[in-house]
Amino acid sequence: MGRNELYITVPNLFRCPISLDVMKSPVSLCTGVTYDRSSIQRWLDTGHDTCPATMQVLATKDFVPNLTLHRLINLWTQSSTRRPDSGHSTPTATTVSDQQVGIWIEDIKRLKHESLVKIVEFLRYSEDNRVFFVRFDGLIEEIIVVLSRDEVEIQILELIVRILDLILLQNGIRENVHRLLFKNNQNCLSSFLSVIQNGKSKSKIQAVRVLESISINNESKRLVAETQNLMLVLFHLLKTENDPALHDSVLSLLISLTVTRSIKNQLIQHELVEVLSKTLCNKNVAVSLVEKSLKLLSIVSTCTEGRNAISEDPKCVECIVERLMKLPKTAREDAVVVLWSLCWSLRDGKVQEKVMRSNGLTKLLVVMQSEGEGNVRRMCADLVKVLRVGCKDGGAVMSYETKTTHIMPC
Repeated sequence: MGRNELYITVPNLFRCPISLDVMKSPVSLCTGVTYDRSSIQRWLDTGHDTCPATMQVLATKDFVPNLTLHRLINLWTQSSTRRPDSGHSTPTATTVSDQQVGIWIEDIKRLKHESLVKIVEFLRYSEDNRVFFVRFDGLIEEIIVVLSRDEVEIQILELIVRILDLILLQNGIRENVHRLLFKNNQNCLSSFLSVIQNGKSKSKIQAVRVLESISINNESKRLVAETQNLMLVLFHLLKTENDPALHDSVLSLLISLTVTRSIKNQLIQHELVEVLSKTLCNKNVAVSLVEKSLKLLSIVSTCTEGRNAISEDPKCVECIVERLMKLPKTAREDAVVVLWSLCWSLRDGKVQEKVMRSNGLTKLLVVMQSEGEGNVRRMCADLVKVLRVGCKDGGAVMSYETKTTHIMPC
């Protein structure tokens, strides 16, 4: 069998947006996007209430079989097994030999663009291909060698990052990459920075995602956070790019990296609060971005500099209070942490006034009533106490926007 006979073209329409594998049981959400049943079920079972592709909040988590697409995939599968395509398609683990993979690994070392493209297509094709590929010795070592080199073309780095993004979830790979990469951290991390700064949007997302995945412990997180110009570039993306998926990945990385006071201060200096405030004030922003913005605010609110920055922002507190009743449980907890840190812990009169002006006292009472025993309920009780004192001292009486009359905040 000639090498070109190993390839099968896979239409993108047939791939699940989550797993990137050919769909076995395609089902459609209410947003109209189709996924493989097992992949979207795992997504929903882990507590998500959004469409992974569009990040729209789901009106219903029900899905329906996409029978038309299922028939098309079956027809394509039957025809592709009868007629192998020419050389612009994807090999499978059942037809690629150990010798071929050995050649590909050698080609990684030689920076052969064509071979790297083939590897990416091979890995994208299925989970079986990824399991097959990562069992070969020397693969991760050659990838790390490429990342540690100087002046590698950006197109090559993008493909290397793509390969890593595809295989990191395989057993033991993330730990192996972490161990090898942080031995050569300066050059390797600079390569990721180059992709984040100069790569295509999709490559930037993949590079950010890989950095988050390999930042396993506090030491590796510190090394990543201290990479020269990384924070500057990440915040430039947040301020200038409009891609929600890119923003989502950057916020996830920042959450993961923010483990020390010095990193928190670094984020504050890069105007993190201003960026997050704009996100929270945007009524059309995806729920996941709101959740991650509140998580970051709750993290930086644990230090004086973070609390001061939130207090001084003209809109941040009002936007938090405005969203309080509409947030998922975890995000609501983060919002309460931020308000508690400023109103109770810091006893910031300006913030207390902003909360009262935004009808925050009544909303906190409602949240407190809906919570069982725990830290959130206790923080809400603290907030109610301090705000009631301010309410009486200022002679203000706040009314609930929905005209609920069974709660009397003052």
